[in-house]
Amino acid sequence: MVFFYNKKYILSFVATLLAPCAAFACHAETMQSEKKQETLEETLINTQVYSSDNYRPNAATNMFPAPAKSQLQHVLTLKPLDDESNYMIEIQVGKTKAVDCNKHALLGKIQQRSLKGWGYDYYNVDTITAGPSTMMACFDGALTQQFLSIQGDLMLPYDSRLPKVFYLPANSQLRYRIWQVASPYIYSPVTNE
Repeated sequence: MVFFYNKKYILSFVATLLAPCAAFACHAETMQSEKKQETLEETLINTQVYSSDNYRPNAATNMFPAPAKSQLQHVLTLKPLDDESNYMIEIQVGKTKAVDCNKHALLGKIQQRSLKGWGYDYYNVDTITAGPSTMMACFDGALTQQFLSIQGDLMLPYDSRLPKVFYLPANSQLRYRIWQVASPYIYSPVTNE
């Protein structure tokens, strides 16, 4: 018995069979990438949080002021890398809150301050308050825990020579992630006039 098949039909059939495998491989690669990224932050940045009660300066941070009664000092110590110019740190400040289906925001301002006599920068957020939200009807009434950030993410160059120091209200959170250059520079063509 001889079968004659159209090439388009065979390719379409094979693509249909392989599509779930490709999707699984892509999902597995994404999960592996997320796991790798999670490990990158955990291994490159050491985080310490101090209140006014448990404040202990060390040699790298003793020049920074102690946190006030209503503040927490967040100290991010970065591990040295071979080429730190290929990395950036994204900083977000906010709170994790139970929210409904509406879009919610917080109000606050990250202020960059300079340490007099040293020239080192640190960052301060005085207050964080509830901001605007949409007013859609949420019929199911379900609440989910979401991180709400104040506007204005902070992108800092990766520099392991000095710790990154932040002063935040006691009931707030700091979250961060590392950005890494994924490709070399691409140049535009030079034209002769």
